[in-house]
Amino acid sequence: MRIYFDNASTTPLLPEVFNYMHEVNSLIYGNPSSIHFFGRQAKIIVEDARKILAEGLGASTGEIFFTSGATEANNMALYCSVRDLGIQTIISTKIEHHCNLHMFDYLEANNLASIKYLNVNNEGHIDYDQLDEILCQNNDNVMVSLMHGNNEIGTLNDMERLAEICHNHNVMLHMDSAQTIGKMPIDLSDEKVAFISGSAHKFHGPKGVGFIYINNNNLIKPLFHGGDQERGMRSGTENISGIAGMAKAFELASSEMEDRTKILSELRQYFVQQLQDNFEDIIINGSSSSFLPNILSVSFPPSENVDMLMMNLDISGICASSGSACSSGVENDSHVLEEIGHDPKRKTVRFSFSHLNTKKEVDYVISKLHKLTPERIS
Repeated sequence: MRIYFDNASTTPLLPEVFNYMHEVNSLIYGNPSSIHFFGRQAKIIVEDARKILAEGLGASTGEIFFTSGATEANNMALYCSVRDLGIQTIISTKIEHHCNLHMFDYLEANNLASIKYLNVNNEGHIDYDQLDEILCQNNDNVMVSLMHGNNEIGTLNDMERLAEICHNHNVMLHMDSAQTIGKMPIDLSDEKVAFISGSAHKFHGPKGVGFIYINNNNLIKPLFHGGDQERGMRSGTENISGIAGMAKAFELASSEMEDRTKILSELRQYFVQQLQDNFEDIIINGSSSSFLPNILSVSFPPSENVDMLMMNLDISGICASSGSACSSGVENDSHVLEEIGHDPKRKTVRFSFSHLNTKKEVDYVISKLHKLTPERIS
């Protein structure tokens, strides 16, 4: 038996998405830049996908640009804002995804921008009053860049509140929404957010395709150069079937969001209860009030057995992770857990679910954990 509880890393492709992509790959093989019939066919697929994403996010089609994923989208938002919009200071936290943190390092190392880091509490929440205070002191050429939902501990930032604070101070807001697109309703119609990013493979779409929302008020230049694809914003022949698959996955996620959220919330609550009923001295990391229902970060007390927990879970057929999967398969100490004051002697496992998982699978994990961790309630 194999159980997949690593959906924050990537999600399985849904059959409906696979079938649609197969149809597109089989029948639509023209280049969208070509003016002949086959090119026009491909162009229609791309523009229909753009319309689906735009309408679902409350944006205009002219604000959606396709990318290879959220990493490219985040790099584009951060680097191009500094290069093209005169941003001199970026306000963020030290618990962001590495694609953002590494860009911050690059910008500072090359004297392109300065980075100010907000404090986070032991649940991973920012101090909104601190943000407001910093912006009161300096809102000239400043951008706020934060994750909507943390990929390791699931803590949510309040996008609406952040947008209002930034709007009041006339500063731009960039939200890394890779973990929340397709899982939470997002409405960009009030135009208070400058950039958001998304990756299809986080909501049961294909890997290697994503998008960036660029508010019409922010005129940035391309990150790299070539053809005139994506209205000159992103060069390279479009990934037709990938874009089509992303739109199909987003369409399904949007229409099924309420039902999926109910399944995920009940599954997480059940898992937490089973852990608390069966094991001593465990810690549930992240927010106790505002969190993604598909992410559960659990820390087990130090022991000889628990040091090998990740490997033993894999041997037992359970696919989970110790944190982000974006570090070339290397299990490193978590910068997120370190920042929220986590005890490094404890072993942390991130279980992340999809609506395809079941309580029966949770029971199986609990039964295996009984054999792998001695600190259980007898």
